This record gives sequence, structure tokens and C-alpha cells, in this order.
Amino acid sequence: MSTKHLLVAAFAALALGATAQAQTNFQTFYDFGRKHFTTTLEGFHMDDWGNTFFFIDYDYNNRDGKTVVSPNNTYFEIARCLNFWGDSALAPLSLQLEYNGGFGTWGNLSGVPGRDYGAFPVNSAFLVGVDWFLHSGDFKNTLNLKLLYKYFVNLPSKIPMQFTVVWGCQDLFGLNGLRFSGFADVWTEFDNVVFLSEPQLWYSFGTKHFNVGGEVELSYNFAGMEGFHVMPCLGTKWVF
Repeated sequence: MSTKHLLVAAFAALALGATAQAQTNFQTFYDFGRKHFTTTLEGFHMDDWGNTFFFIDYDYNNRDGKTVVSPNNTYFEIARCLNFWGDSALAPLSLQLEYNGGFGTWGNLSGVPGRDYGAFPVNSAFLVGVDWFLHSGDFKNTLNLKLLYKYFVNLPSKIPMQFTVVWGCQDLFGLNGLRFSGFADVWTEFDNVVFLSEPQLWYSFGTKHFNVGGEVELSYNFAGMEGFHVMPCLGTKWVF
């Protein structure tokens, strides 16, 4: 499961009156580390009170023998940013409310003795905090800094906070259609510090709808994997 914030900078730009439109996109990745496909449906909507962001991840690795028969993990995130003061000196500051949660399975469906099968929750988490938005004059380079109180349901956290950095660089190196974006999260579960970052690189090939690229998942103590891990992915993105 991954946590994604890659449209948040665009949302903040909307809140400050930048020339952008509401967007929904569908991403497909092949994860070379976990050796399965993942899809992400991601979108946002802007209104007079701020913006709403969501995404839904599915991993496809429920197998009957060698055949993938269904998704095995799903993860959902929705965030609401509130900003009623766009004409004031505090325009870059938004209040944020967020929910995270999911569900997964493990094992093999083949029925072979000794191959267990089971399920696990991705405990619900509720977050509340602030977002501060920085940008270049043309809004092509953006940076969001977030400080959030994070409450897990039935999952102790030594320091119940999350710090998030989100960035976006459009037309990188002056190449029209090349975008570098990503996020980095730090939080705690039990006594462990957890780190997750997913830098992405996309190229649109002259159309805003179809993009080719990928991401690299950089993690520490994430999703049951102790220590530091690097998971490269290749993918496509379709912007509706």
C-alpha cells in the first residue's frame, strides 16, 4: 500500500487562484520489488470552501497457483483542505482533515497443504492539521508542507504526528510535458519511526491525457518491512 499526495500542490494552486482545472487520473504500475501490478484512481474537486482529494489503490496479487485471480490489497485515502481566507496574508495556509484505511490478504489460493491464507486490516487513521503552500511565480514549481496529528484506531503511536512534504516541478529542465513530483511522509507506529517517499517522473508526449513514467518507493519500516527498502515501478497515467 502506498500513500499518495501528488495532486495536493495542484489543489493549493487552485485555492490561490492559479489557472488549473479539476482532475481525475488513473495510474497503472508494475512493481518490480513486489512483482505485481498496482492501479491507482486519483482525483480532486475544488469549491468555494477549499478542495477535496482522494485516491484508491489496488494491488493485484491474489493467486491460484501462478494465475492472478483478483486484487489482494486495497487502500483508500481522502483529504479535505479548508481555506476561506484566500485574499488575506494567510492565503498559503489551509486546514486539513484526512482519513486513511484499507484491507489486505496474504497467502495462496491453490489449496496446497501448508500454504496458508489469511487477511489483515490497514488500521483506520484520522488526521487533522495544517498545510502551507509555496510556489514559483508561474506555479510550475510547488511545495506543500504539512503538519498533522495522526490517530490510529487500535494501533499505538509513540508520537501521534505526521510530517509530509509534497513537491511538483512541471516542464522539468525546460522540457515541455516532463513532470517531477512526489511526497515524503514521516510518522510513528508503536515505537517505530516510519518513512515513505514516492518520487514520480512522468512525460506526457504532447498530450495532457496520456503519460508514461514511473515511481520509486523509498521506505523505512513501512508495511511490515523492517529497515530501508527501494521498490522501483514503471507505469502509465491517463488524465480524464
